[in-house]
Amino acid sequence: MTETLTIRRPDDWHLHLRDGEMLKLVAPYTARQFKRAIVMPNLVPPVTTIAAAAAYRERIRAAVGPDSDFEPLMTAYLTDTIDPDEVAKGFEDGVFTACKLYPAGATTNSDSGVTDIRKIDAVLARMAEIGMPLLVHGEVVSADIDIFDREKVFLERILGPTLDRFPDLKVVLEHITTADSVEFVKAGGSKIAATITAHHLRIDRNDMLVGGIRPHMYCLPVAKRRQHKEALREIVTTGDPKFFLGTDSAPHERHAKESACGCAGIFSAPVALESYAETFEELDCLEKLEGFASEHGPRFYGLPLNEDTVTLERSGLDVPAAIDSGRADLTPFHAGERLSWRLRS
Repeated sequence: MTETLTIRRPDDWHLHLRDGEMLKLVAPYTARQFKRAIVMPNLVPPVTTIAAAAAYRERIRAAVGPDSDFEPLMTAYLTDTIDPDEVAKGFEDGVFTACKLYPAGATTNSDSGVTDIRKIDAVLARMAEIGMPLLVHGEVVSADIDIFDREKVFLERILGPTLDRFPDLKVVLEHITTADSVEFVKAGGSKIAATITAHHLRIDRNDMLVGGIRPHMYCLPVAKRRQHKEALREIVTTGDPKFFLGTDSAPHERHAKESACGCAGIFSAPVALESYAETFEELDCLEKLEGFASEHGPRFYGLPLNEDTVTLERSGLDVPAAIDSGRADLTPFHAGERLSWRLRS
């Protein structure tokens, strides 16, 4: 039995860090294990300009401290009226790594998102021309569509036709939750990929709803039927390079999760790599973890692989029931559980 596992240092290709005191609290958890992370722009107000992204990047660097080599990769929040020239210049200047598409109202702080995909055709055309990735929260928001079907319908009504119009557009379908998305990405060309979260590899809707509502298992896209979770687990065992790590770690204070609102998001950053290792071992494919966590993402983005390594050891990890810093009270993913793997300091 493997007692240690050393892999190339991984990256997180989908991350929420928030801002202010929350940023200072949560950013070090990511910097501890990941070299780079694609940082989501859904702040209030959203990150829509080069100046806003550059300033946010500096706040993140300050939060992880001067001794950290963590590199935040910034994204532009697409709106109906965002300027294509601003997007292109931000990419060319190395401030924006990608653009994020939130359908308006789809998730946390998405009210400023895109109301109709055709309204950003000029931006998408420019992105396709310069090779700038589009990161997609793939759900429709129509009230007549069941929440458990919104990802599938998005593929049919929005993403498929958009890729027909812009075949050169580079797309990451983020935090996929369904067998439909797995098949969509597999069938697509070399310009489409997907991220898979640690939590969607482990939970289905029974974990959220059976025996009482568990708000700390609530996220968007919402966890689906077990058959969809199994499709995600199956694809990672294949080592398909079109699928890679993106935690979608999204902290909310406990009172915001355990409330009438029940904010969407799972805070997995403190145990992200350990959780993925737990799953890959259960699936008897630990040898595929390095590709998924450390190689497929940078190759899709056209970035160099990290040269340093991290080591996981089978010494066990007792996940705390809560992280109460005095500034915020957070409940981490796997709260109160014991995981087999621990990231060596």
